[in-house]
Amino acid sequence: MDKTWMLADRRSLRFQTGFENFLKFASANAADKSSIRCPCMKCCNHSGFTVAVIKGHVYFNGIMINYKNWDCHGEAAAMEGDSGGESESVDKPDDIEGEENKGEEDEDEEMSCDSDEFLRLVEDGDKALYPGCTKLTKLNALVEMFNLKAKHGMTDGCIFDWLMLFESFLPNGNEVPCNIGEAKKTLGLLGMGGDHHEAEVCPTCTTSRYKIGKNGVVRDGVAAKVLWYFPIIPRFKRMFQSPRTAKSLTWHGDRKKDGMMWHPADSPTWKLVDTQWPEFGKEPRNLRLTLSFDGFNPYVALNSKYSCWPVILVTYNLPPWLCMKRKFMMLSLLISGPKQSGKDIDVYLQPLIDDLKLLWQGVEGLYDSVREETFTLKAVLFWTINDFPAYGNLSGSVTKGSLPEERL
Repeated sequence: MDKTWMLADRRSLRFQTGFENFLKFASANAADKSSIRCPCMKCCNHSGFTVAVIKGHVYFNGIMINYKNWDCHGEAAAMEGDSGGESESVDKPDDIEGEENKGEEDEDEEMSCDSDEFLRLVEDGDKALYPGCTKLTKLNALVEMFNLKAKHGMTDGCIFDWLMLFESFLPNGNEVPCNIGEAKKTLGLLGMGGDHHEAEVCPTCTTSRYKIGKNGVVRDGVAAKVLWYFPIIPRFKRMFQSPRTAKSLTWHGDRKKDGMMWHPADSPTWKLVDTQWPEFGKEPRNLRLTLSFDGFNPYVALNSKYSCWPVILVTYNLPPWLCMKRKFMMLSLLISGPKQSGKDIDVYLQPLIDDLKLLWQGVEGLYDSVREETFTLKAVLFWTINDFPAYGNLSGSVTKGSLPEERL
């Protein structure tokens, strides 16, 4: 049974890679990119759509089995000769043929890096930990090992010794990495590494990553600051994959309007955005968000010096009886430590700001389970909700006490 699933996964991966290549080829050779012929089982190359719609069609309907030569998407049709059954290719000038080959080579180069890494990840997920093992794969074992490393604070040297000991216990031909570097390289394909995960100083200001004691000695392994970030884009994707939630996210576009303010969609800010950016306003699935944050002491009187700042996103596309429900109040950041972040909160907010900027530009490939199509999601941040001290930290302005003499 396991071998059957492994074979199915490999076939699925080959199909996905080949289909992406096909879409890139069709888009590059299309006279009108908004009307590319759809090769799904229902359309059979008779109807034209965008690449995003074609992806949805093929996902639900399947692709034409007999469509092997892309004669409807820019590839020259194979011509069978009258005798001998041999196919003849259409003659093309050398310069055109060279340009086409160059384009195909460039396309292969674009796809090769990511697809090769993903293929290696799939292979590690399929490899048995040792010959005859049916319970664990190489990837499972590494993930479990690094979970223990994080839970118990094990050093890299300890993990290296464990790998060596573990390898000696298993039969010959096992897949245990020979060193910690190889193990981290494998897990890096899962996105567990990060651009600066091994850096010991900040690449911008060269401040130490670790705490510095009163004697000026760096406390290795003790982080100076800790930030928990929960990426928002994957969660927005899952919201549109639920038919009930996806329908609620466009509720504001179908509501009855009576001139009263019942919802943020009736506010001047909402109307200003629709007027200022009409293309954004035409798509009811584009999100309108608000940011709320404040600090509190989770230990009450037990530790008055500890501070915890949750940063929450609220989606105003939802109807009023849902948008303030705990289920849809999205925790995006958790800033904790012995001291308040103060005016340095902009540093902590940076990963969230980067995702919000990306959402404003548009994130492609989201699937709408109600309309059964893929689309490009955009989002805008409407308001921030906070008290005056938090507002002062966020804006960098003085909101309490007296102003310094030089500012009077």
